[in-house]
Amino acid sequence: MKLRIKGESLRLRITPSEMARLMESGRIDETIHLGAGDDDRLTYAIEISVVAAETTVRHLPREIAVIVPETASRTWAGGSDVGIYAAVALGSRVLEVAVEKDYACLDKGLDNRDTFPNPREGRKC
Repeated sequence: MKLRIKGESLRLRITPSEMARLMESGRIDETIHLGAGDDDRLTYAIEISVVAAETTVRHLPREIAVIVPETASRTWAGGSDVGIYAAVALGSRVLEVAVEKDYACLDKGLDNRDTFPNPREGRKC
């Protein structure tokens, strides 16, 4: 899973194998260690919720989780949509959230193992 944080936006990209694990278990996560101590880490996750009506974000010490409604996740996983997008209200601020399929790069020579087929492959620009 890839994490991108830029300004007031958070984007996660997942591979086909991660999508399969997410749909099977209801959660996928990864952890990055930022220091030598056990608590010097950040875990980022995607969770499927049967009770959530919309995409939200949960922030705990050392964890960020994007919570996606079950119906939206099943539609996304089984369809051709690139991602699930939300503008999450945080008081007077808005956090733009994207959870997307990780498509194969069109540049030759790049590692495209475990990526979704790029819908633009074979097209001329």
